[in-house]
Amino acid sequence: MPEIKMPKLSDTMTEGTLVAWKKKKGDAVSAGDVIAEIETDKATMEFESPDDGVFTEIFVQEGGKVAVGQPIALVLGKGEKAGASKPSEPKAEKKKEAAAPAAPSPAKPAGAPAPAAAPAKGGRVKASPLAKKIARAMGVDLSTLSGSGPGSRIVRKDVLAAAEGKPSPAPAVAAIPAAGGQNRVPLSGMRKTIAERLLASKTQIPHFYLNIEVDAGELMKLRSEINAAAEKAGQAKLTVNDFVLKAAVLAATRVPKVNASFDKDAVIEYSGIHLAVAVAIDDGLVTPVIRDAQSKSIRQISDAVKDLAARARSKKLKPDEYQGGTFTVSNLGSYGIETFSAIINPPQAMILSIGAIVKKPVVNAKNEIVPGQRMFVGMSCDHRVVDGAIGAQYLAELRSLLENPALMLI
Repeated sequence: MPEIKMPKLSDTMTEGTLVAWKKKKGDAVSAGDVIAEIETDKATMEFESPDDGVFTEIFVQEGGKVAVGQPIALVLGKGEKAGASKPSEPKAEKKKEAAAPAAPSPAKPAGAPAPAAAPAKGGRVKASPLAKKIARAMGVDLSTLSGSGPGSRIVRKDVLAAAEGKPSPAPAVAAIPAAGGQNRVPLSGMRKTIAERLLASKTQIPHFYLNIEVDAGELMKLRSEINAAAEKAGQAKLTVNDFVLKAAVLAATRVPKVNASFDKDAVIEYSGIHLAVAVAIDDGLVTPVIRDAQSKSIRQISDAVKDLAARARSKKLKPDEYQGGTFTVSNLGSYGIETFSAIINPPQAMILSIGAIVKKPVVNAKNEIVPGQRMFVGMSCDHRVVDGAIGAQYLAELRSLLENPALMLI
């Protein structure tokens, strides 16, 4: 029976939030049809049906959180009937469910289900409809549980806790409204993961920071010429970020020690450059990855970034498209930020921070004050992997490419 379970959509995912169902009970579905939106610890993604059939049951309502591997829905093929995981509820089972629970053993082992609450008036176990569905699907006897819901009612989390061999959670305590009209906003799965990973990065990785100022005059001139020709040819224009990404990749091929990560008693140096690009989305940040970027032209990098960013914002990225980056580029120039220092994305060893191009007075080679265009570039490094000299070499190569952008087209 094709029981659909919460999938593991990222390497660090332990639970998912069912954001929205795209099918309703009774709908016919085919393998590959989008049936739900699921929020992982890294992004909100569309989830496709693994089987053909009829969308028969929904075990998790929108907004519900479920551990990886737990059932979320049931799809039945032609001629199939619900079996043990979703039986009809015969009277005999109702009577069994309503029976008084046996007295708990005085020496109850740790982790065993909590003793059942006293049955409600009339001899029936008080449980939500969703809790009953999940209990039937997972083979949990409701009469052995105590409820943490209102009036000791058994709810979904009680059943899931019992299935995992954990004690039922304590009843929720009503929150006290904050003074001064403040609003407490619960963290989404993505925000929790961002908080945990960045805290771990700042407390466990010895960061140090390098900064350079780049003369962007030639870059802006070349970009203008290329885009004028591209417009006539009906091609998409190149952005400043496209040039920055290409330069970042080329510089890493010349100083490969930055394309690495720390691993306990060793440094892993990667042969391929898998460039992660920070993309802002509604609920945080995701870093889709351009695989083997060292073998791509500036146009190919530009097309890849546009495609990945668009699909990140529309929740259509696949797990392998935002995992496995070897270093990251974060560009806040389009937001008007001139300079900043980014936090390293573990297990990578460095991240680039790209600021806005600013027009300002500069001193030329003849000691004359003239108009100029400057861009600040920051580099945050893991000192266990990248020493100051290595970081300086990398930034020197990056500056050379950005100030002589025609070299990137050869």
